[in-house]
Amino acid sequence: MKRKVCSLVLGMASVALLAGCKADKEENYAETQQKKVELTVWGAEEDEELMGKVIQSFEEHYQGRADFQISFQAQSESGCKDVLLNGLEEGADVFTFADDQLSSLAAAGAIDPVGKEEIKDSALPAAVEAASVGDTLYAYPLTADNGYFLYYNKKYFSDKQVETLDDILKVAAAENKLFVMDWSSAWYVYSFFGNTGLEIGLNDDGITNYCTWNKSDGDIKGTDVARAMLDIAGSRGFDSRTDEEFLSGVKDGSVIAGVSGVWNAVAIGEAWGKDMGASKLPSYTCDGRQVQMASFSGCKLIGVNAYSKHPVWAARLAEWITNEDNQTLRFEMRGQGPSDLKVADSEEIRQSPAIAALLEQSEYAQLQRVGGKFWDPVSEFAGNMAAGNPSGESLQKQLDKMSENVCGR
Repeated sequence: MKRKVCSLVLGMASVALLAGCKADKEENYAETQQKKVELTVWGAEEDEELMGKVIQSFEEHYQGRADFQISFQAQSESGCKDVLLNGLEEGADVFTFADDQLSSLAAAGAIDPVGKEEIKDSALPAAVEAASVGDTLYAYPLTADNGYFLYYNKKYFSDKQVETLDDILKVAAAENKLFVMDWSSAWYVYSFFGNTGLEIGLNDDGITNYCTWNKSDGDIKGTDVARAMLDIAGSRGFDSRTDEEFLSGVKDGSVIAGVSGVWNAVAIGEAWGKDMGASKLPSYTCDGRQVQMASFSGCKLIGVNAYSKHPVWAARLAEWITNEDNQTLRFEMRGQGPSDLKVADSEEIRQSPAIAALLEQSEYAQLQRVGGKFWDPVSEFAGNMAAGNPSGESLQKQLDKMSENVCGR
């Protein structure tokens, strides 16, 4: 992934330009009446129809206050930061992005702090945290659904049986079926380490990682987790499969439980019908005790370009996109989980097994805050565990190697 480091010269230029932007933000409605306002909005390609409705309602609400020309352009949320920082003045006025890009955008002066503190009171605490750098809010929370949880087929499992991975694997093996999870993805592998006291995260430089997953002393050691993973991999009821392979197994009947996210809810519901169940992740046996599986979480945010020629209207549009009504519309049209407290507590959300499970899992979730060196070493280690450690290499040595590479520059 490309990284941009804001130089002192760029920082000084940004301050001067931002001062002008802030002055513009003090304009009142009278000054903006009938003014031509051109805004560009970036978002996921799949959001085009939804955003069309949102933009239309915004223009209707503010009709007569400006001559709006608002356009939507498809732009990957995961790659938004890199595209924006390659040309801030040519970038979108309002844009959707994944929360792990926030620190870089704020450090580069691409976005200004959000001036409305009441937004913090209307959003889920985890979403507010995701939209903030320190205690300062820099973006508008949009969704709180980028995480994972357990799907299971109620035809095979009781609610009690899905509380522990031991029971899930026993049922799957007895039925000659499978529980699956993607151990080729470090994103999911975090589940086993997250609630053990072993740590992973970003250093203060915002680039390199710290990692204690190889810790050889303490209440739970790294080798305890590794042995637990080997035990799971050795079950006839387990297989490590990608998200796509998981869904294929659901459809052909070979998979009766697995770990995934809300993006598969519709397809799984079509395959299992009324038997589709969803819950927080189970606990697993580690060093003779039950440890609740953790998860990475993430949010989608709406940012306002600090270089927008119409910062007042851009901010109003960002707030409009993320308001209660439009988060409800987003759930209805796209099935995405809200960040708004009232929408998250609505009857519609309660009736969505996937969103309800995600919210239940959020108690055991941590925002994804890791540098680029995290992914490959963890995937390599977990791949060896999934294969049963075919080389027979010492688990401690593998953990030490993984940790060293995760912490590398």
